[in-house]
Amino acid sequence: MFALARGRVRRAALALSAVAALVLGATTATGAAAAPAPVKQGPTSVAYIEVNNHSMLNVGKYQLANGGGNVFDVAVVFAANINYDTASKSAYLYFNENVQRVLDNAATQIRPLQQKGIKVLLSVLGNHQGAGFANFPSQQAASAFAKQLSDAVAEYGLDGIDFDDEYAEYGNNGTAQPNDSSFVHLVTALRANMPDKIISLYNIGPAASRLSYGGVDVSAKFDYAWNPYYGTWQVPGIALPKAKLSPAAVEIGRTSRSTAADLARRTVGEGYGVYLTYNLDGSDRGADVSAFTRELYGSEAVYTP
Repeated sequence: MFALARGRVRRAALALSAVAALVLGATTATGAAAAPAPVKQGPTSVAYIEVNNHSMLNVGKYQLANGGGNVFDVAVVFAANINYDTASKSAYLYFNENVQRVLDNAATQIRPLQQKGIKVLLSVLGNHQGAGFANFPSQQAASAFAKQLSDAVAEYGLDGIDFDDEYAEYGNNGTAQPNDSSFVHLVTALRANMPDKIISLYNIGPAASRLSYGGVDVSAKFDYAWNPYYGTWQVPGIALPKAKLSPAAVEIGRTSRSTAADLARRTVGEGYGVYLTYNLDGSDRGADVSAFTRELYGSEAVYTP
């Protein structure tokens, strides 16, 4: 989905305001109570933000004209990576300089969204190095990576993790091809580490088709799953209730407004509970956003710079 930026791995201490993790739906990482968002009836709206190019704060700039609720309920930092250390032959969590900047500046880039009631997830994506969610060589290796993920959520006061199994290029650097146990072990360990946080699935890649192993099905451990193909309708192949699924996916500014409206209308008409968007930029996209909010919520979207 984007040209991967390269940078040195660095982990900086977070500002004092981000020391404590966000208590889901109750407080910010500073311990201050989050301002209650106006009640909004309708599907959960999700916005992936390409932080190599755009600001996370864009997500908080849209409210509904009727009632003033947030248009977007979930903002996704796109994207951290699963990288491969050829010396230790192990996967590790990597942040390019743009992702790292967002995390290091959580007080100004993430907390303002959370204080509006918007959940902030970290998406994790392959990086052409052979490491992926579906080829951990052992349960121990999967659990070790799960700990890196949950540690990042705690350190930066995030609301959860999103899995996107693209661009792994399984087999590079002598890595293994996908196996049936890897993703099941990873998701099981991650859910145990963070029982009250969000885990979502961008429904693509080998991991997405390997949700069951040894009598364990991890489908129910996900909070959401969505269609990865923008401008289309496709029900994710995971055993979750409709309320947790987004068959609709739109790229704001590229998917036509008529298609966005049609997909939103179908979301409501067929009883699905999530609507996925990608690539919200910093310009006034009120007309594009209103195309789907009219169908989802019966309201225009208002943009506030």
